[in-house]
Amino acid sequence: MSETRILLADDHALVRRGVRLILDGEPDLTVVAEAADGGEAIDLALEHRPDLAVLDIAMPRLTGLQAARELSRSLPELRILILTMYDNEQYFFEALKVGASGYVLKSVADRDLLAACRAAMRGEPFLYPGAVNALVRHYLERVRDGEGVPARAITDREEEVLKLVAEGHSSRQIADLLYISVKTVERHRANLLQKLGLRDRLELTRYAIRVGLIEP
Repeated sequence: MSETRILLADDHALVRRGVRLILDGEPDLTVVAEAADGGEAIDLALEHRPDLAVLDIAMPRLTGLQAARELSRSLPELRILILTMYDNEQYFFEALKVGASGYVLKSVADRDLLAACRAAMRGEPFLYPGAVNALVRHYLERVRDGEGVPARAITDREEEVLKLVAEGHSSRQIADLLYISVKTVERHRANLLQKLGLRDRLELTRYAIRVGLIEP
């Protein structure tokens, strides 16, 4: 049985430790790198070239979904799992959109994570069993009503700026982190306020918490 090399990303050290114990206890799975945020996950994935990335959603700098989006572009052969506390339909569809092979709840990680890892490496999707019926039902209802999969209101770059604004970074800091100009940051922030119908940084922060970009 070939060994699957795994990158694990979660901003809580205790969670990483527990998940690593589950993974490293299997002869065919081994964690080769750990990251505490989405940006570090991208850097370590490029350095270690793992077979599989297990990413939390709510992390500093970049969320797991943002990191997954970038990793899908940079390392198309990398398999990706989202490991999260959020039992959320929107996140599930977004996870599939950014290239994830599966969506696993932390509350049942001890039951589902190993199966999800092996399914991903076989090229098969994995979704925690309790959500399948609800997700299919809700999706069919949307199709019937002419809505389809819910659309995103903002672009990928605007989402990155929104997260960093909500985390308290200045425009100069955001510009440095994203390798863009301060003027471009300000333009993205203005677009966010207009698109989302918000007034200021405080309301942007509340919105970012509500949609799971940052933790309260």
